[in-house]
Parts: sequence; C-alpha cells; structure tokens
Amino acid sequence: MPATTIPFVPHYVHAPPTEEDLEWADLPIIDLSKAHTPEGREELAPLARDAMRTYGFMYVANHGLTEAQNERIFDIADVPFSQVDDDEKKQLTYDIKATGLYKGYKLRQYWHIDNGIRDQIEHYNMHRWITKEAHPNALRPFLPEILTFAEYNHYNILHPILRLLARGLELPEETFVDIHGWDAKGEGWFRFMNYPRSTEEEEKTKNVWLKGHTDFGTVTILWSQPVSGLQIMSPDGKWRWVKHIPNALVVNIGDGMEFLSGGFYKGTIHRVRQPPADQQGYPRLGVFYFVLADDDVKLLPLTQSPALQRTGIVRRWENDEDVPTMEQWHKSRTSAYGQTQLTKKDDVVEEEVIGGVVVQHYN
Repeated sequence: MPATTIPFVPHYVHAPPTEEDLEWADLPIIDLSKAHTPEGREELAPLARDAMRTYGFMYVANHGLTEAQNERIFDIADVPFSQVDDDEKKQLTYDIKATGLYKGYKLRQYWHIDNGIRDQIEHYNMHRWITKEAHPNALRPFLPEILTFAEYNHYNILHPILRLLARGLELPEETFVDIHGWDAKGEGWFRFMNYPRSTEEEEKTKNVWLKGHTDFGTVTILWSQPVSGLQIMSPDGKWRWVKHIPNALVVNIGDGMEFLSGGFYKGTIHRVRQPPADQQGYPRLGVFYFVLADDDVKLLPLTQSPALQRTGIVRRWENDEDVPTMEQWHKSRTSAYGQTQLTKKDDVVEEEVIGGVVVQHYN
C-alpha cells in the first residue's frame, strides 16, 4: 500500500524564546500520560484540583502528540492569515454581536480596547466538527488533519482533564465527560489566532493587547508557543507571565466550570500584553480549543459533590430558575465582548452586567 501523502504547507518559524528575566507564574505541571490508569488518575487528581482551585491554570505535558505533530499544526494554523486575501476573509465573517457565536474570521478592529484604539487581533474559528462548515480555499486541503487534531484534543486531552476535575470534586469520573459530547448540540470551537500591533497603538493602550478577562466556557486548551504575552492575575493580585514549555499545553478554567463547581474551581483573570523587548516585532500565532458544555446544560452548582458540601457553595444567582444554560451564557458573553460600554469601577477594573452577573475586565 502506498504511503499517504500530506499536502505541502510552508513551515511557520516561531520566534526564539525570550531571554529576559520575567516574573513567571509558578503553575503546576500535569503529566497526562499518567491519566490512562486508575492509579495514575488518583495521583493526578489532587494536583489538578489544587491547581484549578488556586490558580485556575496549569500546564499539561506528555499529552501524546509529538514535536513534529505540534509543528505541523502551527504550520497549518498560519494558512488562514498568510495565504488568504482580505476579500475572501470578509466573505467568511459573521455577525458576532447578533449571533453570539464565533464562526469563521474575526477581523482586526472589532473589539474596543481603550482610548479609542480597537484591537489588531485576527482569528479564525472552526466548530469542532470542522468539515461541516465553509472554509477558505487555502485551508481546505488540511481539513482532514485539522479534524483529526480536533478529535484528539477532545477525546485524548479534554476528557482525561475532565475526569481529573470530577475526581477533585469527589464526583463520578464521567460527570463532566457526559456533558461535553462531541456530537451533542454545543459550540466548542478551535481557533487559530494572529496578533500584530503598531508602536503607536501600544502606547495608547499601555501595551495591553487583550484586557484582563475570564473565559466563558468550561475549559480552555492553549498549545504553548514561544512568544510571551499571556499573563495571569496571581492569587496575590500581581500579574505574572505564563512561561512557554515546548510541546506542552496551558489549560485554564472558564466561567462555565466555575459555575458548575459552585466556585470550587476558579475562572482566573488573564490578559495578553506586548511581548518582552527581545520578542517585539515577531508575530504571535496561537492554537486554542475553547471548550463549552453542551448547549442545554444549566450552569447550576453540582451540589451532590462531597468536596463542595464541605467547602461551601458559591451561587452567582439567587434563584435557580434564573441560572442560564451554557448556550445562553456563551451567547451573552460573546455578543457583549468588546462591544458594550463598560462601567469604570476604578483606574483598573471595568464592569458590565450580563445575565444578572457582574463581569469584570482589567485594563
């Protein structure tokens, strides 16, 4: 049988890692290769639990994909930006504010950042089913590979993480897996993201590319890349950088998981800012899996959790009938982000109310 040939794609060359002495966040590293056995999950669950309770972020290593496979997906991730012209991009944009969905391209200058400056972030979004949507011509030869990558992320990375989070709450292992179905109605999506900026824009926004915010889904999986820019707000209130670990993942909790866990797991404020001086001028390319529970999941605390019963339940809504579904929450957050007038609480924090919940943004 002849060997399968894969389509050619230009190689994307990452910037070298920064050599600056930055204040790094001390995030735990989860060795996902241990999650294949009950004994391994028993060992990892307390580590993941403590990481997501304390920081809301953790690294994941030994996920099963090689360095070469990692490089290949970044080569493909560059295609929607470097090999698609502006006219075709515009044909594949959708009304984010009206639909509450990220689909196709979000072009530059859609979000307002500060001081009249709009964002320069460009991203391309694909529902996890990948092949059931329209795509730019240049990307179509790579759709089978993207679908394989998406399925691997869902079943071989996300599901083991969800099992660890369920164990941390002393719930049956499949509790979260059962509400994150691949074929269920839901809006989990993959994103390729490109970040360019000018010097003038940096000055006007105090070098912030994306304001401090929480993600609105349940879990976010970020494939680590060398250009530093991601910072998290540490428990002591200080911004710290997230360090690049080759072929590792950065995983964080979003609003959906915080609500379902009754505040047991934390959706941590994070932002993207200008890279350190030795990386400025380099492009920053990102690969993400934004995970959401199934659309019809009501974001009520899982009060049957023994761990939650001991620690206390944080309820964001007074009445259970007011609690939104995952679909309602993500559409509200998506429609509002970067489009609504925020209320300044102080020189740093800006607020908006979505579905009866105060959502904070850190400038």
